[in-house]
Amino acid sequence: MQFISDKDFEKLEKTSVKLNFKKGEIILKQGGIPNHIAYLEKGIVKFNYESESGKNLILTIVSAPKILGGANLFYKDNNLISLIAVEDCEVIMIDSKVIQDVLMDNSKFAMMMFQVASEMFKKSVMNFISLAHKQKEGRIADIFLYIANEVYNDNSFHLSLTRKEIAEFAGCSTENVIMTLSKWQTEKIITIEGKTIEIKDMDKLKYISKIG
Repeated sequence: MQFISDKDFEKLEKTSVKLNFKKGEIILKQGGIPNHIAYLEKGIVKFNYESESGKNLILTIVSAPKILGGANLFYKDNNLISLIAVEDCEVIMIDSKVIQDVLMDNSKFAMMMFQVASEMFKKSVMNFISLAHKQKEGRIADIFLYIANEVYNDNSFHLSLTRKEIAEFAGCSTENVIMTLSKWQTEKIITIEGKTIEIKDMDKLKYISKIG
């Protein structure tokens, strides 16, 4: 791991455990005690917030390799969100106290972890900005641009998210998502074959995102 000595790496390795999570399983639970930092070695994970009324909002989605839950190192509250497997995942759980000990003696590693936490926060904030200022179609366009560019790194991908999860990400109804995707198919912006989606007209999708 970058910026860590062999001695510190050995310390982290001894207190870490590798776990497998099936699609839909909770990796870190909202309200739980933040005892671990998760390193996503394989798979895709969603950052999910559940309101008191039981409504779910997806803040962001990330793919491996990625450090998850880094913000827990910088505050002592319980987990503000849940991390949930969008597809089968392999995750290394690292003891938070051990990482904090390493951070105290390694400023470069501490800065790297702070940058990781800041990046996760930035992605969530950008999604909230989209929710606040754009219409439904613009928000859904933002999500598909993000998924293509940041999660799958390809214009053609096997979409692990359900239509309901896309709706929770976009802050709209499942029906809105279904209607929008059908409209885009008719306009030849995307093609859908089963779970595989291909963005055929990236410029048009970017334009929809831009005008909101």
